[in-house]
Amino acid sequence: MRLVAVLALAFLLLASPAIAQDSTTVPPAAPDSAAAALAPSRATDSVPTIGPPVSPMGAFWRSLVLPGWGQAELGRRSAGAFFLAFEGVALGMTLTTTSQLKYLEDTNSESVDSKKQQQEDWLVLLGLNHLLAAMEAYVSAHLWDFPGDLTIQSAPNGGVAGSVSVPVRLP
Repeated sequence: MRLVAVLALAFLLLASPAIAQDSTTVPPAAPDSAAAALAPSRATDSVPTIGPPVSPMGAFWRSLVLPGWGQAELGRRSAGAFFLAFEGVALGMTLTTTSQLKYLEDTNSESVDSKKQQQEDWLVLLGLNHLLAAMEAYVSAHLWDFPGDLTIQSAPNGGVAGSVSVPVRLP
C-alpha cells in the first residue's frame, strides 16, 4: 500500500510541470527561410518550374496510338524502342497468320481452327502491347524526374533492398 502511495506521489510530481504549462500562448514561429527562397520575387512574379515535356495523358494517348511514341517524347528511347519492336513483331505475325489462315481456308484444311486461334492470340498481344505501352508512358510522365540511379538488389536474408545515390555539392 505504501509503495502505491509513493508511486502515485512520484507520478504527480513528475506530471505537475506538464500540467502547469499554458498551451494557449505559443511563441510565434520563425519565418521559413526555404519557403522565402522559393517564393516568387516581385520582379519576375513567377518561379520557373520544370515540368515533363508532355503531360501524362498526352503520353498515354501518344503511346496508345503508336507504342513507343509517348516514351520517345519523355526521353525514354530504349523503352520506346522495345514497345515499337514488339509492335512490329506482333503486327508481322498477325499478318502472317492471317495470310496462312486464308490459304488454309481456301484449301479446306483441317487445321483452320488452330490457325484462327493463333491469329486471335497475336491480335490480343497486339492490343496488349498498345495498352501496356500507354500505361507505361502515363506512369513515366508522372515519374519523369525520379532519380535514374535507383538500384534494387536482393538482400542476404532473402529480402529486397534499394538504394539511391544523391549527389551533394559542397561549397
